[in-house]
Amino acid sequence: MELLFLGTGAGSPSKTRNVSSTALKLLDERNEVWLFDCGEGTQHQILQTSIRPRKVAKIFITHLHGDHIFGLPGFLTSRANQGGEQPLTIYGPEGIDRFVKTSLAVTGTHLPYKLNFVILKTPGVILDDDTFRVSFAPLNHRITCFGFRVEEKPHEGELMVEKVREAGIPAGPVYAKLKAGEQVTLPDGRTFSGRDFIGAAQPGRTVAIFGDTRAADSELSLAQDADAIVHEATFGPDEAKLAHQYYHSTNLQAAKLAALAHAKRLYLTHISARYIGKGANLLQKSAQQVFAATKVVHDLEDVVIPFTKGGNHE
Repeated sequence: MELLFLGTGAGSPSKTRNVSSTALKLLDERNEVWLFDCGEGTQHQILQTSIRPRKVAKIFITHLHGDHIFGLPGFLTSRANQGGEQPLTIYGPEGIDRFVKTSLAVTGTHLPYKLNFVILKTPGVILDDDTFRVSFAPLNHRITCFGFRVEEKPHEGELMVEKVREAGIPAGPVYAKLKAGEQVTLPDGRTFSGRDFIGAAQPGRTVAIFGDTRAADSELSLAQDADAIVHEATFGPDEAKLAHQYYHSTNLQAAKLAALAHAKRLYLTHISARYIGKGANLLQKSAQQVFAATKVVHDLEDVVIPFTKGGNHE
């Protein structure tokens, strides 16, 4: 599981930051990539990465402001031109389907793959399968806006091979049966249960990704105990009034959320063009006074979300 930040700027693209888009790479987990928002130029950013557009299976849209969705028509079209044939699902607020369908219709674009829409209304779980559970909740922005919580299901425990050998069980097909938790009987009459040789399940990882928002109570349930939080920091430490006025957050408000939620890592994005160089460093350092594991991310930065064992990152 990796986070690849395709666009980390706020409002308009700048020379150093494109507008909003974050890729959650789940190639080992399910051979897919999920996008969160798709601002203008997202497909150009993808060209500078190892992401293959046909691997993008889901796109989650936090809200309908242009800097979060204007890249959708171009990306969807390029996905078709680059071998994308598998269905793609877009999750987002009411109106996202009209925006995409109108853009494609006006330009006479035909997609060779099925495009599905899930319109988000009642907060709760929107995806729950063998590997992941995704839920959402509303935030506090000028228009309808959401945050998402992506929870990986626990990984099954591994077969403790040394313990099997110590029990005098000879190598062979019986190992597969033990790993499956089955009961086996050896030629010498001894019987073993596979459950006695399976290690503890490995807890899955949790990522919380937020759209634009004022500090809101609904954020905490999404962020609780997350391995990684991706949060906007449009405004700096002394701009709480401005952040409230424009329905955004400061870096310190994001850091306070991470601390309150007992998260492990905080990645600040949606950075205003006013904060470049030393300014961005200021955002990071001041936030670290509240939550030490804070990082201001940059375009095309790729971070691995590690498993946690015994409360410590691997």
